[in-house]
Amino acid sequence: MARSALPWLGLAIRIAAATVWLVAGTAKIFDLEHFHDQVVQYQLLPHSLEAPFAYTLPFVEVLVGGYLLVGLLTRVAAVAGCVLMVAFLIAQSQAWARGLSLDCGCFGTLTHERVGAATIARDVALGLPTLVMALWPARLLSLDSRLLGLPDSFAPPALTVESQVAESVGR
Repeated sequence: MARSALPWLGLAIRIAAATVWLVAGTAKIFDLEHFHDQVVQYQLLPHSLEAPFAYTLPFVEVLVGGYLLVGLLTRVAAVAGCVLMVAFLIAQSQAWARGLSLDCGCFGTLTHERVGAATIARDVALGLPTLVMALWPARLLSLDSRLLGLPDSFAPPALTVESQVAESVGR
């Protein structure tokens, strides 16, 4: 891939990560009661925390997705997304290990999939773009770049005077 295309690849990965979080959070927001029921079925949280968690998490997911989409605090948003994804994977894994037969709840009512190896593998794959953004934030067309002057990890390094001289001499 040409070096000049790398920032565009980074942008595509950032948008993919944003899309995962925006779709997951928005789907849950449209049916918070259903998502609350799914949280209860995991039997992980104390009863007093189930509702606050269920009614807050979708909005946090939308915030992570929104920040990634506009490229504001990209690394911070991606790290938050990675923490959430690890928590989701732990929740699914323990439910599967305990033999619970429940809908994963990953995308609200958009999908109905039983927790198991397939949903865990899918979530690992869906979390990869967010992990990439945590490690190498893509800042092409981002507010990070525009407002904060942060560099794009996917952009080729600027040519140094030495490399320009070497390039012109033909080395």
